[in-house]
Amino acid sequence: MTNIIVAFPKQDNARNIKKILMQNGYHVASVCATGAQVLQSAGELGGGIVVCGYRFVDMMYTELHEYLPEQFEMLLVAAPANCVSRDVENLVCLSMPLKVNELLQTVEMMEYTITRRRKKARNAPKERTEEEYTLIQEAKALLMERNNLSEEEAHRYMQKRSMDNGTGLTETAQMILSLLT
Repeated sequence: MTNIIVAFPKQDNARNIKKILMQNGYHVASVCATGAQVLQSAGELGGGIVVCGYRFVDMMYTELHEYLPEQFEMLLVAAPANCVSRDVENLVCLSMPLKVNELLQTVEMMEYTITRRRKKARNAPKERTEEEYTLIQEAKALLMERNNLSEEEAHRYMQKRSMDNGTGLTETAQMILSLLT
């Protein structure tokens, strides 16, 4: 579930939006009145959505957006004139007066985007360290020498063993080296 921070200088607005979101199954982690409070809450959370107004006592939405951790999306709720003249990327804007179904659909869309981004990051291949790369190369060299395999065949063999055993390629290379040396 995505964390949501609701931030408006007027606490009545913040409470109303929090109530709408919570009645529809969203988790509102905190309600804030200043940009500094938002940044503090965002620092404690791993990521999420900030639903906020245009101006706070201590900063504008552009500054808040700039200082937010990159795992956060921002939903700006502002007057139509403020939504049109914005020049900030990666920001979703809803015009006032706010319609409940538009708010819910927008938050749902943003939550879907965050979920997709997390899944993509999880599935991205991780970078190997120089030590891991060397370990894999040594295991391949040993397989090539002992079993008279080409580099491609040795690599395929290690990949297959890795998948069959449910281990990473580095761990498989370590096992091959410990067994054959």
